[in-house]
This record gives sequence, structure tokens and C-alpha cells, in this order.
Amino acid sequence: MRAIQVGLIGWGTVGCGVIQVLLDNAQVIESRLGVPVRLKRVADLDLERSRPVKVSRDLLTDRVEDILDDPDIDIVIELIGGTGVAKNVIVQALEKKKYVVTANKALLAHAGNELFRVARDNGLAIGFEASVAGGIPFIKALREGLAANQVETVYGILNGTANYILTRMTEEGLTFSDALRGAQEKGYAEADPALDIEGTDTAHKLAITSAISFGTQIQFDKVYTEGLSRIDPLDVKFGEEFGYQLKLLAIARRSGDGIEMRVHPTLIPKDHVLASVREAYNAVYVHGNAVGNIMLYGMGAGMMPTGSAVVSDLIDIARDILGGTPGRIPALSFLPDRLRDIPIKPITDITTCYYFRFAAVDRPGVLSKVAGILGANNISIAAVIQKGRQMEGAVPIVMVTHKALEKNVRLALQEIDRLDVVLAPTQLIRMENQETGILY
Repeated sequence: MRAIQVGLIGWGTVGCGVIQVLLDNAQVIESRLGVPVRLKRVADLDLERSRPVKVSRDLLTDRVEDILDDPDIDIVIELIGGTGVAKNVIVQALEKKKYVVTANKALLAHAGNELFRVARDNGLAIGFEASVAGGIPFIKALREGLAANQVETVYGILNGTANYILTRMTEEGLTFSDALRGAQEKGYAEADPALDIEGTDTAHKLAITSAISFGTQIQFDKVYTEGLSRIDPLDVKFGEEFGYQLKLLAIARRSGDGIEMRVHPTLIPKDHVLASVREAYNAVYVHGNAVGNIMLYGMGAGMMPTGSAVVSDLIDIARDILGGTPGRIPALSFLPDRLRDIPIKPITDITTCYYFRFAAVDRPGVLSKVAGILGANNISIAAVIQKGRQMEGAVPIVMVTHKALEKNVRLALQEIDRLDVVLAPTQLIRMENQETGILY
């Protein structure tokens, strides 16, 4: 059979990684497939910009149509990003009977259900390993390696920028703004870092992950999301005193007859394996009812790791083409007619442990007032720290709780923050530990 012919749309950082992997590993790829994978065309609007990986001029075009209309191209790689043009490109490629590989988590989070349906209608498939956790083969692990399991929980550190910032705040005592500036200087954060630091990027990935884990449609609009910008170094330090470390955590969990999908700063025990994930690394910690606990760890972004994930999809799809088995594995692991409408718990209905930091007047009886309001709302205190004055007129009172209902917590904090002895809104950070179900 002839070579598998590939067209690449989007010659940016990840596109360069894809090209480099195809060049460096051409022999091993052909040995695994029996035929070569050949890059036939590369499309980008800017062909003159300097890039770390060069491409022969006769492969380049600034017209997407040169790839979409080429009958010899078997697989189209979409690396444009965004949710507008990229969606149109993928739909056109599928309608022209070309398989698609994409790293576009935002597009899949918003329109994945529709795109997977278009692929099925055309007897094709979309590869999207690179959309979650970069170079870590997590989608493959969920869809194939854990196919025998009922997945119970997924905890993920899925954004390298956020993890780098929290690492610097933890290890160097930096403020959030200083740590963010350092991440930008190192190239980990964009000039506009909102998607990373406000949790949106992580939420895109969690929506995809949850659908595969629990057999539902992708439901990005139901992911509860909180970012890092309100985190103070004080909270990092107090968390350490309680034996916890702060991470921006993606949590997907079976909970009664529903599931939880939430992204927020989370205090986790310092002796848990996820607490050791530093710098810009990603990790995913999964509990399956048969396999128990597993963790995958590695680079969640970057030219070569993400390029590796894209090319792994190329190889999988090429195997299906060669074997005449298109779409052998359902996009979301479950057969489309077996996807279920499972209720998503609103954040007010979750039960977890909490960290509170109150800025209170340094006066006798304040602690008992706060504790009384918490108790009246069925919130049990597990531990308390009260330090000397950090600011004129106020002292930090820090508490961690046993499991409590978020709805009750919000009601209690509203009442506490109205007290004349509380001088600033209470800081709340959710916690995961053995009491809440994080497993070792």
C-alpha cells in the first residue's frame, strides 16, 4: 500500500513538534506500521516567520483548500486553535472523507459532541490524545487501558502554567503576581494568561476527561471553575502548617446518583503523590474499581511532548486505515447509543473539607463567635491556628473543617463576614484528604 499521507494545518509550536517527531522517528514509525507516514502539505497564514523546524518550500501553502481538496491526503492535523475557523476546517475535512487529528481542547469541550457525530456519519474518526495532558498518553489510558473498569475518581493537575506558579509560591514564598511574572519570563505563561490562571484551560480538559470516564456527553458548561488569582502566600504557608500543599486540581468523581466536575485551588496532603508534582509538569491520578489507583505523570505541554501525542494519533488512525477498521474505538470510549445523561452536581451540593482564613479583630470572644456560627450550620472544626497580628487591627484565624455541605458553608460564611469583628471577606479553599476520599 502507498504511504499514509498527512496534511498539517497550523505551523506553530505544536506543528513544529509534529514535523520534528515525524522526521526523527520516521524509521520506527514505519517499522510499526509497515508503511511510511509522509507529510504532504503544511498550511499556515504566515509562512515567513522564523521557526525552530524548517519545511521544504514546495510543501508550504497559505491555502487550507490545498489540503482539504487533495484526494491523496488521508489525515488532516488541525493545530489552528480556537473554536471558529478550526471547527469549520474539521467539519470540511470529515465531509471530504479525511480523518482528523487535533490538539484543540477548547473546541472539543464546546463542540466535541457535534464533531464526533459528524465523524461517525462519515465513517471516520477524530484523534485527540494531545488535547488533555500534552505528552501523557492519558486519553488512550482512559479509553483502552481502563476499559474494563468503572472509573470512580479522577484527580488531575492539568495546567503546567498554574502548577509552575504554585510551585514558586510554595518554594520561594512569592506572591501570585510575582510568580506569574516569572512564568511569563520563562515562556510558560502567555502575555494574557487568563485561560491558564483562571482555570478555564483545565476545565476544558476536565470536561473531555469526565465524558470518557463516566460515559456521558461532553458538558463543559457544567464544570465549576475557580482560578488562582485570589490565592495569597499566607494561605500557602498556613496550608503547609496543617500538612497540606496547594494545587489547582481538576476533580471528576462519582457521587451518589450523579457526578462532580470541578476545578479549583485545592489543599491536598503533602504526603500524597500528587503533591510531589512540581514546576510545569502534569499528572493524572485515577481510581478504577478493578485496577485500583494509577497515576500518569509527565510534560503536559511543549513542542515535542505534544507533538508526540499528535503523532501517536496518526499512528493509531493509520492502523485503522490499513486494517479497514475506521473508528474501531468510540470517541468517548462508550458506544454512542450507550452514553447516559448523568446528573452533574452543582457546587453547592458537594460535601468536602474546607480551609478558612478569617481576618478578625484581636479581641476576646471572636473565635467563639465564629465557631458558634459554623456549628449552627453543621460545620465541625478539625483544627485551628491563630497567629499574632499580621496587619494593623486584625489577626488571621485559620481553621480546617471535617466534611461539610458547601451550601451550609456558604451560608455560614455570609453570616460570619457580616460580623463587625471580621474585617475582610473570608478566604475559602476546598480540601481533599482521606476523609473526603482521595486515595493513597
